[in-house]
Amino acid sequence: MTNIQTPLTDLEIARKADMRPIQEVAAAADIPAEALEPYGKYKAKINVSKLPQKTQTGKVVLVTAISPTPAGEGKSTVTVGLADALSRLKKKTMVALREPSLGPVMGMKGGATGGGYSQVLPMEEINLHFNGDIHAITAANNTLSALIDNHIHHGNLLQIDPRRITWKRVLDLNDRALRHITVGLGGPAHGVPREDGFDITVASEIMAILCLATSLSDLKERLGRIVIGYTYDKKPVTAHDLEAEGALAVLLKEAFKPNLVQTIEGTPALIHGGPFANIAHGCNSIMATNTARQLADIVVTEAGFGADLGAEKFMHIKARQGKFSPDAVVIVATVRALKMHGGVPKQQLKAENAEAVRAGLPNLEKHIDTIRRFGLEPVIAVNRFTSDTPEEINEILNWCRLHQTEAVVADVWEKGGQGGLELAEAVCRQLNQPNHFAPLYSPGEKVADKVQTIVKEVYGGEDVHFTDKAQKQLAAIEQNGWDTLPICMAKTQYSFTDEPGRIGRPQEFTITVREIIPKIGAGFLVCLTGEMMTMPGLPKQPAAMNMDLDDSGHISGLM
Repeated sequence: MTNIQTPLTDLEIARKADMRPIQEVAAAADIPAEALEPYGKYKAKINVSKLPQKTQTGKVVLVTAISPTPAGEGKSTVTVGLADALSRLKKKTMVALREPSLGPVMGMKGGATGGGYSQVLPMEEINLHFNGDIHAITAANNTLSALIDNHIHHGNLLQIDPRRITWKRVLDLNDRALRHITVGLGGPAHGVPREDGFDITVASEIMAILCLATSLSDLKERLGRIVIGYTYDKKPVTAHDLEAEGALAVLLKEAFKPNLVQTIEGTPALIHGGPFANIAHGCNSIMATNTARQLADIVVTEAGFGADLGAEKFMHIKARQGKFSPDAVVIVATVRALKMHGGVPKQQLKAENAEAVRAGLPNLEKHIDTIRRFGLEPVIAVNRFTSDTPEEINEILNWCRLHQTEAVVADVWEKGGQGGLELAEAVCRQLNQPNHFAPLYSPGEKVADKVQTIVKEVYGGEDVHFTDKAQKQLAAIEQNGWDTLPICMAKTQYSFTDEPGRIGRPQEFTITVREIIPKIGAGFLVCLTGEMMTMPGLPKQPAAMNMDLDDSGHISGLM
């Protein structure tokens, strides 16, 4: 009788890995001991002020993807595998990733540490409360909420209109029951009643601020610029008006330091910040990326979801504010996502269907087109899954060859860095090419024109419709002088349109902007489209229901 072995889970693979003490990882990255603040054996914070400064900084490789399935296409897995492959090629490499939110971990998508033999470690600790950063953001956000209600309770000298408070409380979980709440009930001793609500922590403006600030002084200044609502005369009220920025900065002091960990193969990894890309800007912190650029010759980083979301925001928001540009771009494509875009129901994606792969390729084509519009030539990484067949993979490779686009298979889930060597070599070739990166719009353009540019050039849409509410908000934004800020589109990740079900590469569609939310501290304008929620809900069968802890403290069911 044949003994068929069950493949190891990501968690089992992570537990079997031989991790190096974090001091050794830091030494290999030329991080001096005085800059290292260990959090146990395998994690540390980096005190950036104690790092030696270099005049020549490393090149940035951005990993993005096509429009994903609900389970994701392994972008983090490819990012980690590529970094390990570059290390195998003797390139001094660091990887920079976002921190996982408990929302997806406990919900549907799972963690964000990669998978298989292409992971960052310690996997369990990174996916659960990693160094307390997101909890610190939750505390800072809710401190500001408490200060707002306390100010109103004690006389409201700023004349804050309770009906026009835009600042919400946050929680790092998916909890739809908290989207709309009422606070201050129970009589005068319990505050002033008003409507309120919760967002998920990774959608908090404070998360975006932490990820876009370049120093502690910049962090504090941005916190002070947060607009929490408006007066009875419709004048903006800021956190600075409440004298709150000092306390918020104190709560974020340690969280602002980048976190150092390692990949399974020992490549140094910085994991810091975690804004969602369908709600916020979807990139790890500028502090982490720029720290990695100081320490390594090549920095591999990612932006959330497809190139229409995370990559676009990376180009227009993060790269601009971080004062760097991407030197190469990798687009992750999978057979299963292309089959979905080719019309295959999600329940049938494991069945061989090369024809459906072919039918889904226009989605990949649009993401390639988008990256080229920014003046960059992408490399396509076909992230191999065990259910993929040679015929299906060849459909992608042959199409890319026909369209003069370099494409390689990434086998990093199964083989780690060894399975990403061909991808690493292709990326190195792109890094040696001239860089023609340029944003698609300038900050001085009108807000409506900037949104039109994104919709037409990035999504392939035909027009933008602003609701009456959005038009009123647009007028207020211009009146307050906020119209020079970049745009952060809040849009479904599953489609180029604002309708999740319109997959593939739709044509002749209009995007509706229903609301525009100024995030003055972060430095962008959030345009809400479709039915995007800033507090997600749990699926019918949350991942949390499969998790458990035994008497020895061992976790099960975490991916």
